[in-house]
Amino acid sequence: MQLRCQYRLHPDAAQHEALARAFGCARTVFNDGLRARQDAREAGLPYIVDGELSKRVITEAKKTPERAWLGEVSAVVLQQALADLNTAYRNFFASVAGKRKGPKAAPPRFRSRKDNRQAIRFTKNARFAIMPGGKLRLPKIGDVEVRWSRALPAEPSSVTVVKDAAGRYFASFVVEVAEQSLPPADAEVGIDLGLAHFAVTSEGWKIDSPRFLRRAEKKLKKLQRALSRKEKGSNNRAKARRKVARQHAKVTDTRHEFHHQLSTQIIRDNQAVHVEDLAVVGLARTRLAKSVHDAGWSQFIAMLEYKAKLYGRTFHRIDRWFPSSKLCSECGALQESMPLNVRSWICACGAAHDRDVNAAINILAAGRADRRNACGGPVRPPLAVAQPSEAGSHRGAA
Repeated sequence: MQLRCQYRLHPDAAQHEALARAFGCARTVFNDGLRARQDAREAGLPYIVDGELSKRVITEAKKTPERAWLGEVSAVVLQQALADLNTAYRNFFASVAGKRKGPKAAPPRFRSRKDNRQAIRFTKNARFAIMPGGKLRLPKIGDVEVRWSRALPAEPSSVTVVKDAAGRYFASFVVEVAEQSLPPADAEVGIDLGLAHFAVTSEGWKIDSPRFLRRAEKKLKKLQRALSRKEKGSNNRAKARRKVARQHAKVTDTRHEFHHQLSTQIIRDNQAVHVEDLAVVGLARTRLAKSVHDAGWSQFIAMLEYKAKLYGRTFHRIDRWFPSSKLCSECGALQESMPLNVRSWICACGAAHDRDVNAAINILAAGRADRRNACGGPVRPPLAVAQPSEAGSHRGAA
């Protein structure tokens, strides 16, 4: 499977200028290609095929005085920018035709030098290289210092150089790795994601929600007030904007690290992981939008999914309409309603339930049932689920 490994770059002053030049050239080629296809459509002309477009906005454009400076950067950077445009068009056409899964893809839009994220990509054809001293050699840019937080697991097939809104540079390598199966584990787990607790497992383990954005709000408000007082277009406003961006980047990085550590622990300890297919996009339109974005459920579930595939574990999503909170995990009785303010309840059968733990147990049972139906028979005998008090004391030591 393919993985992305990201590392921080520290270019010097000359490399800053070379990267800015490369970002600008890639952006220009993308916009020229998009404009050429839009003009052809408005004129009633046929769609410009990929090869003809490359010849027009790269090969022939370099020969003109207006675009002669495109030759100052690697040709692969320009070709990859055009490849991104072609991919965006294919996704849009597939979405319009109903052949693409997921949300509808919008048509490509013009790129701006004011975009929060600038990126260029080098493939093997560009002959980028990792030097013996650890620096990354990029064509027409130079040997850039890299902070190697870990070794690359395999030879990279491409590298994308990214500049984020905080002005930081990163190298994102694409590598092909084989599955690294972990020793078999006896446990399976169901996970209920929420806001009161970030996650609750079927074993009764409750992970508190870190609320990284909420904790940083006081400092963010102060920085944003300072930004609002700066004159538009001034250098001081640019400095203030970078301070706000750096604070947001700190929140994002902290959340990302939390998700990585928790997902790795869950995958290592369990043979199968079952989660609910949450409608995050819908929830992000409600009054809980800020808390939903702060939790970052989609990123966490994506980490669980790819790590399960990488380490030979089973990952399963149950249907989002499954009534996990309203179903009694003891007798199977379905409650008519379960308002959000009800955190514990007693079923008619006499079973007392913690709302979130009960939902996680039901998610585990539903996941096992789905796998059993898919396999045409029982997957494995049911495991005894630890009581919340027992599980909580066990996890508290972890």
